[in-house]
Amino acid sequence: MTYISQWYISTMRIFDFMDRLKAGKGGREHIRDLKDVMHSVKVLPKGIYGITSEGFGQTHLESAKIFLDAGIRIIQYREKVSPDLEEAIAIKKLCSSYGALFIVNDHVDIAISSKADGLHIGQEDIQLTEAKKKFKGIIGVSATNIEEALKAQKDGADYLGVGTMFATDTKTDAKPVSFGEFERIRGAVSLPIYAIGGIKYEHVHMIKKLGADGIAVISSVLAAPDPKLAAVALIDKWSKS
Repeated sequence: MTYISQWYISTMRIFDFMDRLKAGKGGREHIRDLKDVMHSVKVLPKGIYGITSEGFGQTHLESAKIFLDAGIRIIQYREKVSPDLEEAIAIKKLCSSYGALFIVNDHVDIAISSKADGLHIGQEDIQLTEAKKKFKGIIGVSATNIEEALKAQKDGADYLGVGTMFATDTKTDAKPVSFGEFERIRGAVSLPIYAIGGIKYEHVHMIKKLGADGIAVISSVLAAPDPKLAAVALIDKWSKS
């Protein structure tokens, strides 16, 4: 399976197909070949990106189901200390049943063994160039400034997670990214960007106006009195902003 962003689609085989057509060689078998390419493409969904946690009373699997039941279609398994392969496989299976993408945070071995759709790495994790040698799915990279964003794009990242945008208990030592820096990153790269870090319902409109393709959330959903309702509200706010 090939995974891509909304900005580029299996280019070499499509260009080859177009060249064949121009040369009068585009028979039915080549049309079938192009259809195979297009059916193999998955687009990174815009909007809400759910990140699992055990910090708010749910298991990782339970938190994934909350996001999925609400309609979120990209889920990251984020277990920094002791990721569990069986747990990852269970979340992957659940995501597949909803037609959602499954991303593993940091751990390349877990991503490979669970057949994850993607891997997300931070600036202090494995280098992107090394990760790409081992893992062949989507790879997202965290960035806090324009230099990190440009390097990630140059090295072949599929999307960026930019933040933290606001103070958050999830990353207490992180310095917030200014709106101005976010806009500079947006203007400098063509990759999809998910804003992350302390984003609440009331922030959605302003974050979307900055040019974000989506927002990654943890506590604004999982710490809510009714997590599914909170997730649905975020989806609705994003669609109307």
